[in-house]
This record gives sequence, structure tokens and C-alpha cells, in this order.
Amino acid sequence: MNYWLVKSEPNTYSWDDLVKDGSTYWDGVRNYQARNNLKGMEKGDLVLYYHSNIGKEVVGVAKVIKEHYQDPTTDDDRWVVVDIEPVSKLNTPVTLADIKDAKSLQKVPLVTHSRLSVMPVTKKDFDTIVKMGK
Repeated sequence: MNYWLVKSEPNTYSWDDLVKDGSTYWDGVRNYQARNNLKGMEKGDLVLYYHSNIGKEVVGVAKVIKEHYQDPTTDDDRWVVVDIEPVSKLNTPVTLADIKDAKSLQKVPLVTHSRLSVMPVTKKDFDTIVKMGK
């Protein structure tokens, strides 16, 4: 199993939208590194759901339910999506400031590659962030 973090602006598509919809395809990725990360996702992988710009916090855990396929929002075959569904909401959101303050999380891509919208995280870092949110 792999672990990931995806970012979404909550005024565009929030955690609550994902919960309401039950699942969604993760579209709109137009960065090659983020696209390659989508291609690396496997069914059953767990995903930290991060609200960017507003809040700047991890708010929940989702799961990949369908591996990458052509992004239906474009005819350009370079871009892909995966399907995700919500697993659980964190009791307490874990802010970017919280993550930056945790010495053990200094190498998390959210800190080192902050502009990337889809990124891998280690199991240890995933577990640490989830624990911080309980």
C-alpha cells in the first residue's frame, strides 16, 4: 500500500463535498510530477485530504477506489484522474503550521515541495499526521 496527499481549495471542492458525493475523480492536474504521482496510485492506497489556500490543513483520509484513467475534462491524453472516496474525517484538522512544527515531518513533500498538488508521503509520516488529527 502507498500513501499520498492531495490538495484542493475548499471553496472549489472541499472534504464536505467529497463526503456528500460519496466519491469523485481527481481531475484538473496539469503538472507532470503530480500527474506521475496520480499514475502511481493503486486501488486501496490511502490519501490525506488537504485544504489549500483557505485553512491550509489536512482534514480527512480518503482511499483510491479506481486507478488512473484519461481525465474526462480534457481531450489531451497526457492527463489522468483517479477515483477516491472518503474514509474518515480527522477529529482535529492538522494545519500546515502544525506539520512544520513537528520535527519528524520536516521532509514531508508538503513542506519541501509546497506547490505540488499530488504527492507521496511515507507510511510513518501518514500515521503521524493522522495521529495528530485524532
